[in-house]
Amino acid sequence: MAGDEGSESAAVRYGCVGCLTIVAGTFSGAMIGVLIAKTVGSIRNCEPPEGLPACDWHVYAGVGMLIGAITLPVMAIRRLRKGEREARKSE
Repeated sequence: MAGDEGSESAAVRYGCVGCLTIVAGTFSGAMIGVLIAKTVGSIRNCEPPEGLPACDWHVYAGVGMLIGAITLPVMAIRRLRKGEREARKSE
């Protein structure tokens, strides 16, 4: 019975970490994507329309959002699991 409680709490912990890092990864990925769009636009000598940060910013932001929403949760959960494995080994 005690093993069931531990696996349930680990699942909840991973779920919470995953949900929070998906949001953070989405926004941070989008910001990095827009920065890349500004750099690419500058190299291409593209003049963005008034009020927009860069030419084709939405494409770069969308790709950045997807990359961030996948990579940040994966890295965070892998690190969390590694720390738990190391803690069990030291016991």
